Amino acid sequence: MSLVETDDVDGGEILSLHQRILSDIREKILSGAWTPGHRIPFEHELTAQYNCSRMTVNKALSQLAKAGLIERRRRSGSFVRQPQSQAAVLELHDIRIEVEALGLPYRYERLERLKRRSSADDRARLGLSAAGPVLALEGLHFAGERPFALEQRLINLSAVAEAGEEEFLDIAPGPWL
Repeated sequence: MSLVETDDVDGGEILSLHQRILSDIREKILSGAWTPGHRIPFEHELTAQYNCSRMTVNKALSQLAKAGLIERRRRSGSFVRQPQSQAAVLELHDIRIEVEALGLPYRYERLERLKRRSSADDRARLGLSAAGPVLALEGLHFAGERPFALEQRLINLSAVAEAGEEEFLDIAPGPWL
């Protein structure tokens, strides 16, 4: 397996070339540098850029497609997909599935947990007419050792009272809900 030493990974960690390609493309998509509909460079262009085999590039692109970040079209190339989380307002996106589909280990870390009375802004965001208890959570999802997504979630405890008893130390609120 081809390995490349990287300067941008904590602790001088060595990534396989396919992981580097995966990480680079994912970063461009998630940062917004490549917007939905953007054509990803063709496989032969990526093989020249990374000086690797087409199979290595294909493996990375296949994982990105499986994670729902890109769409592969025969003879047309690969394109950045519309974020799936925008597809349905009520869909609870499980970031763990996305990270694991990229072939990376997943970890969740709760940063903040606060039970409080809803503010006017909270009520507007949740569509509530009256003040009530809410749970404000902030957590960080990791892909390998790198932060992948920051989650800020507000839960209406009048609707889901059991959430007030959950600490959310080891499980993210999305899958729990």
